[in-house]
Amino acid sequence: MARFEQETLSFYPVLNSPFSILNCLLSLQFLSLLLTIPSFPLAAIRPVSSPRETIEQQAVSSFRRHFECPPSVVASAPGRINLIGEHTDYNDGYVLPAAIDRTTAVALGHRADDKLVMRSASFTEEASFRVARLYPSERRTWTDYVIGVASLLQDRCGTLKGANLLVHGDVPRGAGLSSSASLELAVAFGLIRLNGFSVPSLDIINICQRAEHEFAGVRCGIMDQFIACLGKRDHALLLDCRSQSYEHIPLPPGMGLLICDTGVRRALGNSEYNARRQQCEEGVRILSTRIAGVKALRDVSMDQLHEFSQLLSPLVLRRCIHVVTENARTLRSAEALRRNDLGEFGKLMYDSHASLRADYEVSCAELDAVVDICAVCEGVYGARMTGAGFGGCAVCALTVESIPRVTECLGAGYTRRFKRVPSVYACTIEDGAASRCL
Repeated sequence: MARFEQETLSFYPVLNSPFSILNCLLSLQFLSLLLTIPSFPLAAIRPVSSPRETIEQQAVSSFRRHFECPPSVVASAPGRINLIGEHTDYNDGYVLPAAIDRTTAVALGHRADDKLVMRSASFTEEASFRVARLYPSERRTWTDYVIGVASLLQDRCGTLKGANLLVHGDVPRGAGLSSSASLELAVAFGLIRLNGFSVPSLDIINICQRAEHEFAGVRCGIMDQFIACLGKRDHALLLDCRSQSYEHIPLPPGMGLLICDTGVRRALGNSEYNARRQQCEEGVRILSTRIAGVKALRDVSMDQLHEFSQLLSPLVLRRCIHVVTENARTLRSAEALRRNDLGEFGKLMYDSHASLRADYEVSCAELDAVVDICAVCEGVYGARMTGAGFGGCAVCALTVESIPRVTECLGAGYTRRFKRVPSVYACTIEDGAASRCL
C-alpha cells in the first residue's frame, strides 16, 4: 500500500520502497484525478513514512554527529491506530489496535560514567541524569518517558550502565497515534539490549505503562504499549485488557487504511483524559454496591446499566453507556474481520464514533467533519476518530483502489470547512518493537 502525507502539492513516488510499483500506479491514478477536478485547495500529498530501517539509520547518523562516536545498539517501535475499542482499555475491556508504519528509533552507546545523556533529533536541548537519580522533570518534557522506563527497568533488572541515547522518529506528537508508547518501547528495547538484560514481553509492556502513569502523569490503559510491543504485520490485535490475552487477526485482503490528521493537538496530561477515567471509576464504585462481582465497567451489561441507571448522574451514565457498548462493538468487529465482512465492520466504526461524540464527548468538530466526509465517499467501509480524542486523527477503512479519490475528497472538504490543509496518508500495518546490535 502506498504511504502518503499531505504537506505540499508535490507528489513523489517512493522509488526505493518495496511498495514502489504500487506507489507509482497510485501516483498516476491520483494525478489523473487532479486533471479532471476544478481548482480548489487540496490535501497536499507526498509519500512520507520511511521504512523502519531508514528511520533507524537516521537515528544512528544523528548519534554519530552529536556524540562523535558510533552507537552500539539501535531499537525501534511503531506508532499505532486503534481500529475500534476506544477508552475501554483502562476499563478492563477489549481493544482492536494495529501497529503502523510510523516509527520511533533510539540509537544507544555506552558511556564511561554513570549518566544517561539524552538527545532528540526534534529538539535542541540535551538532558543528562545519573542512573542513581532518575526522577521526572518539573517541566513535563519528552525525557520523562525515557527516565521513567530507565528507572523502572533498573528497579527490576539492576543498575543500568551509563549510556548516550539519540531519539529520532516520524510518529506525529499529539496526533492520537501513540508517539509516547512508541518512544517508551524503543527506549526499553534499546536499554535491555545495551545492558544485556532478559525481560519477557509482558513485563516490558507493564514497565512502559507504569512509566507513563508515574513519570508522565497520564493514567493510560495497556493498549498502546501492548501493540507497540507485539504488533504483527498485516494483522490487528484483539486484546483483553484484563487478562492480557490476545489474538492476532488478519486484515482482509484489499482493505486499505487511511489516516487523516486534523492538526488539532492536545496534551493528555492537561486534557479531559484523566477526568474520563475518574468518571468511569465513579460508575463502577456505585454499580458495585448493587451488582456482585463488578470490578470494572467490563463486568456490567447494558441490561444492568439500564436497571440501575437512576443511581448514576446523567454524565457518569453516558460515560458508562459508551464503555459497555464499545466493548460489545469491539468483539463484533473482530468477528466481522474474521468473516471478511467489511460492511459490518465499517458500520461498527461509525457507531463507535457516534458514541465517542455523544456519550463520551471526546470528539471535536474537525474529527466529526472527517468522519462525515468519509461517509459520503465511494469505496469507504467506515471511519471513526482514533486515539484518546480531543483532536488528533481519524482512521478510515476503505478499498485500496479508492485511496487516491478519498484522499482528494478529504483534502478538499476539510480545507473548505476549516481553511487549512489536513495531513492524509495511507498506512501499512507493521511489526512491533525490535532491537539489534550494530
